[in-house]
Amino acid sequence: MTKTYFITGTDTEVGKTYATRLMVTALANAGYKVAGLKPIASDSQKGTYGDYKGLINDDAKQLLEASNVDLGYQQVNPLVFADPIAPHIVAERQEVALSSKLLSQVVRVPYADLVLIEGAGGWLTPLNRTETYADWVTEESLDVILVVGMKLGCLNHAQLTVQAIEAKGLKLVGWVANQIESDMNAYQQNLDWLKQNLKAPLLAEIEYQQSDSDFKIQSLEKLAL
Repeated sequence: MTKTYFITGTDTEVGKTYATRLMVTALANAGYKVAGLKPIASDSQKGTYGDYKGLINDDAKQLLEASNVDLGYQQVNPLVFADPIAPHIVAERQEVALSSKLLSQVVRVPYADLVLIEGAGGWLTPLNRTETYADWVTEESLDVILVVGMKLGCLNHAQLTVQAIEAKGLKLVGWVANQIESDMNAYQQNLDWLKQNLKAPLLAEIEYQQSDSDFKIQSLEKLAL
């Protein structure tokens, strides 16, 4: 049975792709069949990948290359836009009816042991004028992994995001601490506070610019079982 998780972040630019790629790679190295998907992506360039020709998003490409199941680019990233702006804005400009319904139609979960689906931006990133990405995650009843960008304000951002996830009736299975700054003041004190107060286990701690080979999921069994 395929286990599917949705990866969200405390904000945009907190390293969701970096964390997701590291998790996909670590799980694949542990012997699992793993796929990483990024259904919606903006800030993309025209290019070629295998038989696919069109817009290619670098984040989606990283997840595709980390996966160890047979995937095409469009299965990883079915909704891709060029402009580096919020998905609902660029979709509206291009007359694409972005919605939860459309996401459910285009997202094809591959056969795998684990599938990690990376969102766009933060938890409540809009899909259109009335729906957010969180609405789709709720409709699909996906368990959630939160990437916390370790910076000033992360304690507040993490708590608000966890409360919003719980308000949807969804399960937060764990969180990842991503050290996005090389010299965050009081990093360890912030990390300790989050470990004590977030209602989910710390799955992994990513050091600043950590290599793939040094990354380990502390609670691997929580994801794989």
